[in-house]
Amino acid sequence: MTAPGPHPLWRPYTQMKSAAPPLEAVATQGARITLADGRTLIDGIASWWTAVHGYNHPHIAEAVAAQLARMPHVMFGGLTHAPAERLGARLAALLPGTLNHVFFTDSGSVAVEVALKMAVQMWLNRGETGRTRILAFRGGYHGDTLGAMSACDPEEGMHRRFGAYLPAQLFSDLPRTPAQAAALDAALARHRHELAAVIVEPLVQGAGGMLTHPPEVLATVARLARRHGLPLIADEIFTGFGRTGTMFACAQAGIVPDILCLSKALTGGTMALAATVATTEVFSAFWSDDPAAALMHGPTFMANPLACAAANASLDLFEIEPRLAQARAIAGRLEAGLRPLARLPGVAAVRVLGAIGAVQFASPPDLAGLKSRLLARGVWVRPFGAIVYLTPALTISEDELDRLLDAVAATVAETAKG
Repeated sequence: MTAPGPHPLWRPYTQMKSAAPPLEAVATQGARITLADGRTLIDGIASWWTAVHGYNHPHIAEAVAAQLARMPHVMFGGLTHAPAERLGARLAALLPGTLNHVFFTDSGSVAVEVALKMAVQMWLNRGETGRTRILAFRGGYHGDTLGAMSACDPEEGMHRRFGAYLPAQLFSDLPRTPAQAAALDAALARHRHELAAVIVEPLVQGAGGMLTHPPEVLATVARLARRHGLPLIADEIFTGFGRTGTMFACAQAGIVPDILCLSKALTGGTMALAATVATTEVFSAFWSDDPAAALMHGPTFMANPLACAAANASLDLFEIEPRLAQARAIAGRLEAGLRPLARLPGVAAVRVLGAIGAVQFASPPDLAGLKSRLLARGVWVRPFGAIVYLTPALTISEDELDRLLDAVAATVAETAKG
């Protein structure tokens, strides 16, 4: 075996031995990425779904620059600052019910970790031991850290090799049918005294394959969790901030989760930031004279002022620019551009929900070849498994979106033919 050469940068989800060299990006603007070799690509996935306003929006850039001049960072233990105070208040005002208590972290996975920790400790603080497991759903994905991995699909997900290492959670099918709803109800009844919470990705299971479900399914999950006295964790890291056509996906089902996780588009794709937001009922379990009842978690860069400034600027843009209308318009164009591909041999399904479109092949294609053909057509799309998906910036122009859809349609047609 030949010894590996020097790889100073270890890349995500990549077999370093066989991977093609990465493309060097040198600039971004709007929905485009410029490469070092002079090519400009239309970005079809908004840098893992984060750049909802497009790249380099001047309002966000100006807010970050102004904050950088004042105070780039200060620890959040024992100190506070205006950008975090304002952002927390704005998130609480946007969210339904009593989702008023905001805990900032620096990534989606950690936001989920904190949510799981909140749920488990809530029961401990109430004097109930043994409630250490989470009910999650097959097809789900919640992140790459230990607790988040344990709540991902144990068979189909990318973390299945770690099964013996992870906490043993309980898994169920989403209640898409009456029989599945009855099975979920029975599982919750049977295991309720060992369960701390139920976790779900509202409307779309993203990294699990862009698997969609209607609002009625989400409402059933919420109803059954409440019937059995279990807090519901809504992982809106992917779906939050307009991606499904509403500000938050939970709104389409009319539900209020007990804990909500946010990240990705929170800062408009500019800075790393996440939030775990709890209801007053959950927060009250930690409100105590006992220091041991406090939530013992504190990321070093929690509530980073630069990131909070970016997030506040991003929320400004949702108020002054028509993002939700743009998401709905994108949905219509995705339907028109992708739905006909369902008739191709080798295509198993086409799914569109809000500004999310996915084409699923009947069997996994040659991903390297697929990516190469997409690049040759001037678009940046990152297919995975048997899925080609689009999650463009909500500000993408009609011409750019048409070019993106044409490229995907032609590439899918070539791939489907074999």
